[in-house]
Amino acid sequence: MTDYTKTSSGLYAYQYPRPSVTADAVLFAERAGEVYVLLIRRGNEPYKGCWAFPGGFLNMDETVARCAERELEEETGIKLTGMQLVGIYSDVERDPRGRVITAAYTAMTTMPEATAADDAAAAQWWPLNALPQLAFDHETILRDAMRVMKIKESGIFATKLK
Repeated sequence: MTDYTKTSSGLYAYQYPRPSVTADAVLFAERAGEVYVLLIRRGNEPYKGCWAFPGGFLNMDETVARCAERELEEETGIKLTGMQLVGIYSDVERDPRGRVITAAYTAMTTMPEATAADDAAAAQWWPLNALPQLAFDHETILRDAMRVMKIKESGIFATKLK
């Protein structure tokens, strides 16, 4: 028994639902002994007006790593390659639009200027000790990215996100 049919265009249609895939970019920078993270203010629902990592949906012709790089550039104007994988996030309820799995990538950079574009209403570097509330499961992703980058939690940040 097959679980798919071939359409007239030559594509396959499956009887079982398929999740969507996204990628997020978690950029850190250090200035004057303080660590910052790059966030965008979402211009669209869900979480319109809330802060999140630059990211978005995977195109059919790219890897998830390339998706993270493309979304970072589209939403902030920052070109960066070679980010490190933080993890895969697949909680069933992580995105109110439906079943969305994300791959998060991280890097330490020199705090280049970020200019909001595409579906980002704003782009800003935030000190870790003064973060706004984050959309989706981005607090969890941030903690994991900090572990990967060996950034210690302290002060307000540690209290705020617990």
